[in-house]
Amino acid sequence: MPSLNASIELTAFVLGGFETTQRKFVVGVTILITFIVAVLANMVNIVVIVYDKKLHKPMFLLICNLAVVDILCITSISPTTIGTLLAGVNTISYAPCIIAMFTHHVGGTMEMFALAVMAFDRLIAVSCPFQYNSYLTNVRIILLVFMLWIAACCFVAVMPATVLPLSHCHTKLIYSFCDYAAVLRTTCADLGYYFNVITVISFFLLFFTFSLIALSYFVIVYFVKLSSSEEKRKMGSTCLSHLIVVVCFYLPIFIRIVLSRMGVPLTVEQLHGLSVWSYVGPPSVNPFVYSLRTKEIRQRTESSSAHQMS
Repeated sequence: MPSLNASIELTAFVLGGFETTQRKFVVGVTILITFIVAVLANMVNIVVIVYDKKLHKPMFLLICNLAVVDILCITSISPTTIGTLLAGVNTISYAPCIIAMFTHHVGGTMEMFALAVMAFDRLIAVSCPFQYNSYLTNVRIILLVFMLWIAACCFVAVMPATVLPLSHCHTKLIYSFCDYAAVLRTTCADLGYYFNVITVISFFLLFFTFSLIALSYFVIVYFVKLSSSEEKRKMGSTCLSHLIVVVCFYLPIFIRIVLSRMGVPLTVEQLHGLSVWSYVGPPSVNPFVYSLRTKEIRQRTESSSAHQMS
């Protein structure tokens, strides 16, 4: 693509996003506390599931994978955001920024994949309860998760592959973290082509994963209607945790899409806030949803806490 402006030798990016924020310290402390709690809570879920052999089942392996994804998502943007708000560090070197951009989008892609696979897991559990253990084994789940990680890396590899060859005409990012769109806007290239490519990929991933989740729950609702009251209660309890997690992740994304399609103007700070919530909110909610609503994890966590206190 042809250059539009004179290029510069870029060694670091300037981070924006919170320049008009009034109470930076309060916002920074809030994100810092959320970051620490989210990482610790997800690590607790991982340790509990890995340590307890009784939890070495497909559903808990998927919860463990989601916890790993959540840690990747929140650590990809929180450190730079916290540094900007609390320490006034508003620059990041080029190479770390590209790495952070890659991990940031791999985490978001894997979050969609993880939620879609967990919806499919719930579908099999509800529709084929007696064949569940034969259909979904630990080995198959591990292989599936491994292939999804490879697929996510392949999809996201398009981003650094398109950015690295480009020259840069600006140094300032519109966000306080390294997002592909923000990095791309610092280049001298014609942005239309690159945004069109990434929009097609993003739409495909979003449409595919959300459609799979929606279809799974349509089928689940059908089976629930044919079930007894007790079975309905069990199915509802089984699926509610996953539904809460799905809403926390997809709601900010759909809000951005709907508002943009309706022509509602959003400031850079509002867009930044929605982006931050998309990657900080779910990782801070997910571990508590599953630890509080999943009986096996809750009992194991409570027994571990009681053992430590004694």
